[in-house]
Amino acid sequence: MILSVSRRTDIPNYYADWFYNRMKEGFLYVRNPMNFHQVSRIELSPDLVDCIVFWTKNPEPMMARLQELSDYMYYFQFTLTGYGRDIEPNVPHKKDKMIPVFQRLSETIGSSRVVWRYDPIFFNDVYTEEYHVQAFEQIADALAGYTKRCVISFVDTYVKNKAAMRELKVREPVGEGQEDSGSIQNLRAFAVKLNEIAHRNGMAIVTCAEKIDLSDCGITHSSCIDKALVEEITGYAIDVGKDKNQRAECGCVESIEVGTYHTCLNSCKYCYANDSWEKAERNFKAYDATSPLLCGRIEDGDKITVRKVKRL
Repeated sequence: MILSVSRRTDIPNYYADWFYNRMKEGFLYVRNPMNFHQVSRIELSPDLVDCIVFWTKNPEPMMARLQELSDYMYYFQFTLTGYGRDIEPNVPHKKDKMIPVFQRLSETIGSSRVVWRYDPIFFNDVYTEEYHVQAFEQIADALAGYTKRCVISFVDTYVKNKAAMRELKVREPVGEGQEDSGSIQNLRAFAVKLNEIAHRNGMAIVTCAEKIDLSDCGITHSSCIDKALVEEITGYAIDVGKDKNQRAECGCVESIEVGTYHTCLNSCKYCYANDSWEKAERNFKAYDATSPLLCGRIEDGDKITVRKVKRL
């Protein structure tokens, strides 16, 4: 199996101790987000885990203990954008803090195992196309030699971030019915610039979960949980299909998600995984690094089922 750690929250940043404790004990519990009392037990034996995919904006809390994962194959998806504290309030300063952390992680585990995500991209009066090109170039120049791959995507509007998107006056890169308009030409010109910058710095640039085809701009469809990358890292072929729980445009292969919604304290304005800062803060107060559950404990009425998992 492939472990996704995690689409729902930033486990490396806020819950590293919990994760290491779970790996040491060999199992964890995950609540079904659609059925509170339905709990899955996930076995974490190295004989079952093909690869761990970490999603984070700050892996530094994990880095001193990476040797504890020596029996596992893994890679990091490290999100590093050009947004300021107005959009990502609790992410440390990019130039002073996060770029050096990215570089240290790459030096520790290798450039092929740290994927740069410049994601999500949105445009408004402050974060214009020109702004993003300049920010992308500054980060790419700093990460040259430290990563081989950059994943981009454009922001999607969900129920949980719809109000924030409206407040930020975000404009859709390509609106409904605009496929042949000037907006698509502007987006393609933007994509060409990013591709040129990425390739100049030795990086392949791809999209994930995008309807738009940018292959003529040098940017192909790919995925975050990527079969080819997992096979490269593990050194063997895996038998796995598309993750049916993701959107039709998402190319990610099937994985086991171990995170919990409404627990991330990054408080990014575009986030789809938190209802509110208050809810995330309240859940964080229930965090116990020794609990099999993230931000909670087993309660009366919970039904625990061992999830069937296998080596791929």
